[in-house]
Amino acid sequence: MCRLLAYRGDAIFLDELICRPKHSLVRQSLHADEAKAVTNGDGFGIGWYGEREQPAVYREVMPAWSDENLLSICASVRSRLFFAHVRAATGTGIARQNCHPYTSGRWLFMHNGQVGGYSQIRRALEARVPDYLFAERRGATDSELLFLLIIARLDLGASVADAVTQVLRETLAMMQVLHVSAPLRFAATLSDGETLHAFRWSSDKLAPTLYVHQPSAGGMLVASEPLEDGHEGWEMMAPGTMLSLSANGVESRALR
Repeated sequence: MCRLLAYRGDAIFLDELICRPKHSLVRQSLHADEAKAVTNGDGFGIGWYGEREQPAVYREVMPAWSDENLLSICASVRSRLFFAHVRAATGTGIARQNCHPYTSGRWLFMHNGQVGGYSQIRRALEARVPDYLFAERRGATDSELLFLLIIARLDLGASVADAVTQVLRETLAMMQVLHVSAPLRFAATLSDGETLHAFRWSSDKLAPTLYVHQPSAGGMLVASEPLEDGHEGWEMMAPGTMLSLSANGVESRALR
């Protein structure tokens, strides 16, 4: 399983969360405590919102712990909303285009989890992506495919909650038709540059971990694992829930 981190709040330098903490995401790329794959060295990515509507992204295939450019960027870039992800590949190749986060217009997305039986269901899922969005597909991951399916529904006017729920339910139904017994697991974050949405859902009882934390400097942080020793001040999201973090506060709802 991959590890991820997302922040929304007052503008801070990226390294304050991605690099500096004792159990930072960079350290988790080498040694994660709450993942099946202890090492997440199959690439990484960061995405952040600056002065433009569309987010900037830096992705690379080398391990996060060995990329000096990552450290330099994180120490120099300040943002009010940013994502970071370290990857443990599950069935698709190690390539830059398979690294998270993914973008489409103003949207930014990253995922930790799996589509069970992805090789069996991939073609059927890809057929559901509209041509104008399929042209944006650069990699081969199930995560990017789920993202494009979500964007297609958002473009049709669905709310974020409805778009994600529809994609998860339709994907699960397709898996069942094809007699896929492996689960569909979805811990993810999605943003339009204003609101940060976080999701923790699974078709079984083993939803990937996702914690919420409010740093002392303000803002809100979502991460696969606490960035410090212990769990004080870190609250695990309940399975089957969605959080929306905006200027108006935090809203929680069930994913049905």
